[in-house]
Amino acid sequence: MPVGNHPAPDESVQGGPLKRELGERHIRLMALGACIGVGLFLGSAKAIEMAGPAIMLSYIIGGLAILVIMRALGEMAVHNPVAGSFSRYAQDYLGPLAGFLTGWNYWFLWLVTCVAEITAVAIYMGIWFPDVPRWIWALMALGSMGAINLIAVKAFGEFEFWFALIKIVTIIAMVLGGIGIIAFGFGNDGVAMGISNLWSNGGFMPNGVTGVLMSLQMVMFAYLGVEMIGLTAGEARNPQKTIPQAIGSVFWRILLFYVGALFVILSIYPWNEIGSQGSPFVMTFERLGIKTAAGIINFVVITAALSSCNGGIFSTGRMLYSLAQNGQAPATFARTSKNGVPRNALLLSIAALLLGVLANYLVPEKVFVWVTSIATFGAIWTWVMILLAQLKFRAGLSTAERNALKYRMWLWPLSSYLALAFLVLVVGLMAYFPDTRVALYIGPAFLVLLTALYYTFRLAPKEAQGVASTAS
Repeated sequence: MPVGNHPAPDESVQGGPLKRELGERHIRLMALGACIGVGLFLGSAKAIEMAGPAIMLSYIIGGLAILVIMRALGEMAVHNPVAGSFSRYAQDYLGPLAGFLTGWNYWFLWLVTCVAEITAVAIYMGIWFPDVPRWIWALMALGSMGAINLIAVKAFGEFEFWFALIKIVTIIAMVLGGIGIIAFGFGNDGVAMGISNLWSNGGFMPNGVTGVLMSLQMVMFAYLGVEMIGLTAGEARNPQKTIPQAIGSVFWRILLFYVGALFVILSIYPWNEIGSQGSPFVMTFERLGIKTAAGIINFVVITAALSSCNGGIFSTGRMLYSLAQNGQAPATFARTSKNGVPRNALLLSIAALLLGVLANYLVPEKVFVWVTSIATFGAIWTWVMILLAQLKFRAGLSTAERNALKYRMWLWPLSSYLALAFLVLVVGLMAYFPDTRVALYIGPAFLVLLTALYYTFRLAPKEAQGVASTAS
């Protein structure tokens, strides 16, 4: 049954609605920043090692799949812009269990990702301040990003805008400087380098199709976070305008920021040497005569990690708020502050992150790496739920309702089925290669645990909403 045919829960019952304070520039830059993680600045060395220069093909193929997924999400978000986004759509179109699993799975995967980003901040601050214990920087990063999220959504939007802008300006500068080296010989005594490195060291696809396939899992993990655009729909001033604009440019951003940056890096440096001499970004800027390149890139990597943490705390808070509204989390998490911030939901997420930071120092590194594999599996689960929900959503509309949609999926349903097939391929590849197989042990086990909790505590939305309303 389409969401449009029944009213959304009354957000004000629990203490005031979310504020629609995210403007067009906030959401546009969040959409840009969501695609750009710490991994790109470190040169995507592991993925390049697997695929060589053909890594660009992996990013284009993965980018096309993400474009379809985001288009599917955008169709539903424009039709019904609500907090919780894909978790809510999974509940409405696929059933309450699907919504419960999607919401809690997404909450947990962002907690894991945030712990990794907070740890990254601590490691890179340690380059400047080696005598300061890392846990201090980790706590400062979590405290500052938590405070920003607790103030107001507009504060979150402003910080995310500037964080994303720093990353974007750095990449554009690197791409333009790299083109100068390739075409005009900047930093190379005026001798144009050309692009022969793309095929001179074993060919464009030195490890064959197998190398490209092996890299797909890492490439798709790099795209984790782009679906955050859907979560902003409940707080966007004009979601019918800003969401389509942000989603519509996803593919072109991927081409510029990932493929463009990798094209420049792989043209200047032999692919089999990347990663052995430090960050390609640092090397490129140093070649252009910028002696403080290492410090600049260190600053940019720190802001990239803080940006991801900032967005992760936002995502976990909104997802928990939506789950509470639907009776699938304690009702207290559906309450908001005077500024329209789901404070209780954010505080729980921040507290959980404190435990994650502690665990990161107590448990062996390999165990933590295994836990982060949930994020990869969780991202694929989220994307599959988006596609399945959109298929059910569109199928439930009449011809007149389909024609009235303001934002539509291209080539429906063929595009959705092709994207689903691609995600199934990625999961199959994860099962095939030993390094990534662990994700298929941990991810499904977590979903089984959630399913058991769902049936044990009878967390069907209507039932729990009745309890919540009685409590309030």
